[in-house]
Amino acid sequence: MEELTTFLTSIGEEVEDAEEECFLLFAQDIPSANLGFVDSRATSVDVTIHGQDYTINQSPTLLSSSRAGGTTGAVLELGCGISGLIALALSPKITHYIATDQEYVHRLLRSNLESNAPSQHPKSKAGSHRKPSKHGPNNNNNKTAQKSTPNITFTTLDWETDDPALLKDSIATNDGNTRREDRGFDVLISCDCIYNEALIAPFVRTCADVCRLRAVYGPEKELGDEEMRPTVCVIAQQQRSPEVFEAWLRETMRVFRVWRVGDEVLGGSWRLGPGTWCMCWC
Repeated sequence: MEELTTFLTSIGEEVEDAEEECFLLFAQDIPSANLGFVDSRATSVDVTIHGQDYTINQSPTLLSSSRAGGTTGAVLELGCGISGLIALALSPKITHYIATDQEYVHRLLRSNLESNAPSQHPKSKAGSHRKPSKHGPNNNNNKTAQKSTPNITFTTLDWETDDPALLKDSIATNDGNTRREDRGFDVLISCDCIYNEALIAPFVRTCADVCRLRAVYGPEKELGDEEMRPTVCVIAQQQRSPEVFEAWLRETMRVFRVWRVGDEVLGGSWRLGPGTWCMCWC
């Protein structure tokens, strides 16, 4: 595990004290972000990530609702929301991406994934490139068939009642892999999911349960066996309430080692933004 520790150390300092970390973060001048909305009244929002343009459909009613409630093998996202932006940006480089949230986001999420899907997924087999037949389906149907995100799967996940060990059952695998079944994930991603204290305990517990599907960190272990690699959590948090942030960090540090990604690594406008990126593992 030494190479993983070296990598994490290179991107930022390990957090040792939750109270001190919270003080340092919130002592900085934090610009207001109004919950991070680009435009909460628009029915669609145009976004560009790494030169790729996306048009994201959203529901102003849903945004204001008071309702409760590749090189990497498998990635799990908690609280994906309706945009699908993280899944769309990362899916070309990974094998399987599972986005999770409550069922009410599914319709808009599916719409955004379908409307912003690449014309041809880079991991598709070479044999799938066929010249259209003059007598075959019309061009519109061909175009629809080619635009897909076959490695992105949505499934519901209740942080208080559902079992993370069953998440991979939602993936339709047909690769003929005969290795010992691996229920774990290489990376767990969460973007701005903690905004009140009631969410902290179930969120951290879910993260820990997911990570325990893989090997727990040990200095003597090697990274050669994929199933022995620990799950790394990448957590992005909007800085709003220092009390909520500190409570989340304290709870997280009870079961995880935590690194804050340094400003020099984030670069550009990220280093001045009202957010924090952390990486951690059990």
